[in-house]
Amino acid sequence: MDIGLHLADLTFPAGAPGLADDLTRIVMTAEDVGFARISVMDHVWQIGTIGPPEHDMLEAYTTLGFLAARTSQVQLLAWVTAATYREPGMLAKLVSTVDVLSGGRAWLGIGAGWNAEEARGLGLPFPPTAERFERLEEALQICLQMWGPADGPYEGQHYRLERTLNAPQSLRRPHPPILIGGGGERKTLRMVAQYAQACNLFANADLEHKLDVLREHCEALGRPYDEIEKTVMFPLDPGEKGENVDAILEQLHRFAELGIGEVHGRVARVWELEPLKLLGREVVPIAAQL
Repeated sequence: MDIGLHLADLTFPAGAPGLADDLTRIVMTAEDVGFARISVMDHVWQIGTIGPPEHDMLEAYTTLGFLAARTSQVQLLAWVTAATYREPGMLAKLVSTVDVLSGGRAWLGIGAGWNAEEARGLGLPFPPTAERFERLEEALQICLQMWGPADGPYEGQHYRLERTLNAPQSLRRPHPPILIGGGGERKTLRMVAQYAQACNLFANADLEHKLDVLREHCEALGRPYDEIEKTVMFPLDPGEKGENVDAILEQLHRFAELGIGEVHGRVARVWELEPLKLLGREVVPIAAQL
């Protein structure tokens, strides 16, 4: 099992003037202690479960490019991009750029999006739910076409591209891995089975049920279920002196029994670095054996 770091709260004690240095220290430490992936949120305002909207939030793909220059091994992705915030052709170009400049370490993390407040606030596209899911599927198709061998047109219900040229191509072939976030049983998990290399689900009571639904979609589409990596978002707070480590490890064992391949989460007081180092000593090596 891999452990990933989710950078969701960027309101650090040093404030915006220290943010570049703080991020550099954090991601270099996370890489050094064995974290497999680092993600940032694709939001323009902070979300309510973490803090007020006025808290610091950086644009995702600019940030990933910055992180790519300061790391050499960890995988990098937005967790997850709202499909309607960027035109799909540009999204494929953004992920390709991060992939090339990172030496082949980019993923596409994507979902239908949900934050109507921030979208209205900054004038970002945010159509009704059914249309967002239609646009999500077309975005997946466009990205895969742009990462493929042909550069012909794409004609969809919502997007029309005259030429899907993508140069330079991503270094990761056949394309950067795709992670789809969300547990919608009728649409989201069907798209995971059809298009993605990984899913992300909530670590709650219906996790096992969601995995069963994904398995059913895979069977219906003729896709091997085991081809898809299962990930969960789970908070990683080891405690100031490691008092929470045993509870984290107990939960990781439960996830492993369900076939979860990566646990990804926020680390409390991440700017202090010691929580990362503690997880690197006490959790990452044991998780690797699960």
